[in-house]
Amino acid sequence: MYTHENLFIGGWVPPASSRVIDVFSPATEEPIGRVPSASIADVDAAVAAARGAFDTGPWPALDPAERAQIVGRLGKAIRARAEEFADLISAEVGSPRAWSTIGQVGIATAVFATYSGIGKRYEWETTRPGGFGGPVRVRQVPVGVVGAIVPWNAPLFVAALKLAPALLAGCTVVLKPAPQTPLHTYLLAEAAVEAGLPPGVLSIVPGEAAASEHLVRHPGVDKISFTGSTAVGRRIGELCARDLRRFTLELGGKSAAILLPDVDLGAGTVEAIVGGAMSNGGQICVSQTRVLAPRDRYDEVVDALGARIGALTVGDPRDPATEVGPLISSQARERVEGYLSSAEADGARLITGGGRPKGLDRGWYVEPTLFAGVDNGMRVAREEIFGPVMVVIPYDGVDDAVRLANDSDYGLAGAVWTTDIAAGEAVAGRIRAGGVGVNSSAGMDLGSPFGGFKQSGIGREGGPEGLASYTEYQSIILPAG
Repeated sequence: MYTHENLFIGGWVPPASSRVIDVFSPATEEPIGRVPSASIADVDAAVAAARGAFDTGPWPALDPAERAQIVGRLGKAIRARAEEFADLISAEVGSPRAWSTIGQVGIATAVFATYSGIGKRYEWETTRPGGFGGPVRVRQVPVGVVGAIVPWNAPLFVAALKLAPALLAGCTVVLKPAPQTPLHTYLLAEAAVEAGLPPGVLSIVPGEAAASEHLVRHPGVDKISFTGSTAVGRRIGELCARDLRRFTLELGGKSAAILLPDVDLGAGTVEAIVGGAMSNGGQICVSQTRVLAPRDRYDEVVDALGARIGALTVGDPRDPATEVGPLISSQARERVEGYLSSAEADGARLITGGGRPKGLDRGWYVEPTLFAGVDNGMRVAREEIFGPVMVVIPYDGVDDAVRLANDSDYGLAGAVWTTDIAAGEAVAGRIRAGGVGVNSSAGMDLGSPFGGFKQSGIGREGGPEGLASYTEYQSIILPAG
C-alpha cells in the first residue's frame, strides 16, 4: 500500500480534514493506496500559497533563462525516478508497463526538455514602430496563478503539458490530479523540490469534484487549464466565462484514420493503425478509433486489422508481454460494454472481441474489439467510447472520405495513411482537426500547437503557442523621439 498523510501545499502540510481517497488497482480491484482528499480549505490554502509566490515571490521576476533551466531540471528529476513513476502509473491507471514508461514518463520528460529549449530562445519582448509616432514595447508577462486540472488516463504527460509552459512563463500552479490517480503526484512533488522550485510555485491538491469546482471558481485563480471530457469542459467554460477568467480546454475526440486507396497494408502500417486505437486500452483522447477504408479494399482492411487486434495480448499491466490492460473502473467497463451492445443492435458486424477476456476474472478488462459494417451515424461511430473499440467505415472516393472524417462533433486529431506523402498532406489539410498525422498515429507533436476544433476544445497546448497561452500581452507606449 502506498499511503500518504500530508498534502503538498507550499511544502508538506497536514490536510484540513480527515477525508481520504482510496486508490484501487484496475487489474486486481484491490486497494493499492490512500491519500488525503483535499477539502475546500486545502484548495484555499493552495491558491493562497500560489498567490503569495506570484505576487511577492521571486518566481515571476526571475530571468526567463533561469526559469528554463529549472524547468529542464524538473524533467531530469522525473527521469531519475522513471522506474518509480512507471510502476505507480501502471498500478493506478492499469496501463501496460511499457506504455507507462514510454508514453508517460518518456514523453513527460521530453515535454520539460522541449520547453526548457523553447525558453532559451523565446522572444519575451519586442519593440515595434507605434501608430502615433513613438515606439511600442510589446511584452509577454505571466498570466498569474493557474489551476491545472488533469485526467486519470495520461496523468503525468498531461500534467507536464501544463506545468512546463506555465512555469516557464513565470506562473504559479495549483495542480488538481484525478482522484483515481493521485499516487504518482507525490513523486512529482519531490521532483519539484529537487529541481529548485520555490515554495508555493507548485501545489498539488488531489480531491473530488467539489475541489475541482472550487478551484475553477476561486477568485485568486487567473487561468484554468483543463483536460478531460467535453461535458465537464463545457461546465468549466461556463464558470470561467462568468468571471472572465482565462481558460484552455483540451477535450474529447473521435479521430478518423483515412486509409487512401494506395495504402500499403504491411505489418508496420497495420501495427501503427491498431496502436493508434488500442494504446492504453483506447483510453486516449487522440485514439484513432474510426478507420475509413476504400470500399474496393474494405474486406482486405477489415481482415488485416481484425487479425492484429485479435492477437493483442490482454493481461496484467506489470507483465512486459501485455499490450492491453484493464479499463480504469467498473463503471468505465460497463459504459464500454453498453457501446458494444449498441453497435450490434444497430447492425454492426463483430469481427473480433466484444466481451470480457477469458481467464481474467478479476480486473476491469474488455477484449480489444473490431466492428465492420459500420455506418457513420451509429453511436459507436459518433461518440467517444474511451475503450479498446475500433470501427471500420467504407467510403467511395477521397471526397467522401474527407466528408466522413469531418462528419463529427469532434475535431481533435486524425491521420491519413498512404504511399504518396504529398497526396496525404493535401488530404490532411482538408480535415477539420487540430492535429493530423500523415502515416502517423501520434496525433500531436511536442514542439507544435495541439488542441481541438469544434467540441474537442478551446486553445492550444504544446510548442511556443502553448507557452503564449500562459501569458498576457502588455504594450508599453513610449513617446516619440
